[in-house]
Amino acid sequence: MVAKMTKQKPTSNDATKSSIWGGRFASGPSQLMQDINASISYDQRLYQQDIAGSKAHATMLAACGIITSADCDAIHKGLGQIAIEIEQGKFVFSDSLEDIHMNIESRLAELIGEPARRLHTARSRNDQVATDFKLWVRDAIDAIDHALADMQIALIDKATNHADMVMPGFTHLQTAQPVTFGFHLMAYVEMLGRDRGRFADARIRLNESPLGAAALAGTSFPTDRHMTAAALGFDRPAANAMDAVSDRDFALEFLAAAAICAVHLSRFAEELVIWSSDRFGFISLSDAFTTGSSIMPQKRNPDAAELVRAKPGRIIGALNGLLIVLKGLPLAYGKDMQEDKEGVFDAADSLGIAIAATTGMIRDLTAKPDAMLAALQQGFPTATDLADYMVRELGMPFREAHHASGAIVATAAAKGVDIEALSLAELQAVEPRIKPDIIGQLSVASAVAARTSFGGTAPDEVRARIADAKQRFGLE
Repeated sequence: MVAKMTKQKPTSNDATKSSIWGGRFASGPSQLMQDINASISYDQRLYQQDIAGSKAHATMLAACGIITSADCDAIHKGLGQIAIEIEQGKFVFSDSLEDIHMNIESRLAELIGEPARRLHTARSRNDQVATDFKLWVRDAIDAIDHALADMQIALIDKATNHADMVMPGFTHLQTAQPVTFGFHLMAYVEMLGRDRGRFADARIRLNESPLGAAALAGTSFPTDRHMTAAALGFDRPAANAMDAVSDRDFALEFLAAAAICAVHLSRFAEELVIWSSDRFGFISLSDAFTTGSSIMPQKRNPDAAELVRAKPGRIIGALNGLLIVLKGLPLAYGKDMQEDKEGVFDAADSLGIAIAATTGMIRDLTAKPDAMLAALQQGFPTATDLADYMVRELGMPFREAHHASGAIVATAAAKGVDIEALSLAELQAVEPRIKPDIIGQLSVASAVAARTSFGGTAPDEVRARIADAKQRFGLE
């Protein structure tokens, strides 16, 4: 994930703050105003994007003859020095300077003097922060896409090795039909593919540059917004200056995609919890992803999976929080919008660690085929195959075959055996037209092998879909 800045050094709360806002204010704000107004404790994470945006802006200003080439060179050199100071932990962040933009600009003035004061020509903190935030979210999307692709590869590797391993498929958490472990894992490959698609769609829509929109109405300087957009990797400048500074759709879309993705991870985590429980025993996780109990020495708790299962709460909360912040705001910018970042940063961090932990558990888990096979001896998982046989071989309507199969299940349940263990006579006692060729068709292995329809659980079909998924999702 995108690196998180954590180093912050306190500074004196002098009265120089009024210089940020110009001559309209005769004195600095109260300490309480500083405390509620400052965002540097978290928006320092935007330093790379802020420096990149300022370099692009300075280059454009020089190209358009608004500042001199000498000023531009000095600005670039100073910003480069600031980047080094921040990365080495030597930069002093000041609450009194409010945010990352003013902290960097103030330090730039210390380093290069007058040219630094020309940098803010033809821009506002409104378009500056929107640009920085878009760049950060774009970087976060790219990192998440890479991580999700890695998880897909981990799932595919495990599915390839277990394409023939039979296990119960469940509906309502009740045994439904036999499937293979590889088939089950491939369901999550598809989910993650849709997640990647949502993030990719969000990335396309966010990739318009707000830089140069200024406060809300554009600028009277002869700027070239297409130049800065291209320099920062945007597809185009945003078409309306007012929308450019007030838009946070990109943050909402990121959070929405993150919330859906987190729900998918949580569903898989819940299955890991169930599968690794003593009652199921379908898989085991090593010491790397489990913990013990402070009082019960026998316990091996799937804490990593449980924590992944909890992450959607934070991410969905961040989405709801930002929706509520934005829902009553008139155009263009309101200070309320300073509340847009912390939730996004936290959601990105939470999703990133959840993806990494889940990928680790996928690679770590050991499947237990004997436990999976034993579970298939309960719940009559081939009852549907019996009904299908009667439709296919006896020409019965499915509803009639369904009723007959249910009656045979009742017979088996009364005897305490699976339907495969019933004799031909016992089957014919319910449906006389059943033929001897039914014998052998009601095994779990036969039921799995028979499901050869596109996307079915037959091992060869699972392998075919694995090959297809590698190509569709760019994993080859």
